Amino acid sequence: MRRVIHVAVGGWLRRSLVPAVFLCGMLTMQALDAPSGKVILTLTGLIGEANQGKTKAEFDMAMLEKLPQHRLKTRTPWHEEVREYTGPRLRDVLATVKSSGKSIRAIALNDYMVEIPMEDIEKYDVIVARLADGKPMTVREKGPLFIMYPFDSSETLQSPLYYGRAAWQLKAIEIR
Repeated sequence: MRRVIHVAVGGWLRRSLVPAVFLCGMLTMQALDAPSGKVILTLTGLIGEANQGKTKAEFDMAMLEKLPQHRLKTRTPWHEEVREYTGPRLRDVLATVKSSGKSIRAIALNDYMVEIPMEDIEKYDVIVARLADGKPMTVREKGPLFIMYPFDSSETLQSPLYYGRAAWQLKAIEIR
């Protein structure tokens, strides 16, 4: 009986994991195609996959849209009301380029820079928001990309340290 259960579970796992692994591989391959639209985000540093030479991965908005999308509703110090943000998890974007660093440096359009430890990215469901309340964000509205923490999920995140890591008008990420 033990063997039959093992075989049944093994078969189930094999049937479940193989498509999942294949799907993840497909997402990675699609995301690393050369961008066909305007480049919106550039990743450099400790990456294993690139689409511009061997050291740079560029994304247009369509490429970011192809990654699994997540929504989070949270309050921020920049808005009076709760807002819903949508975009890929930052860890999914980093996995797409096979990053291997211990931290990232997020760089905004105005050259604001902030270090974010990988522990944050692994521990919290940080997203690269591309929509706010279902609509694309303009530069005036802190877009087009905004690193967004789920601030309402933990009192720990409701501090100047984490608010400072929520880089808006994101243009580049350097993996260190």
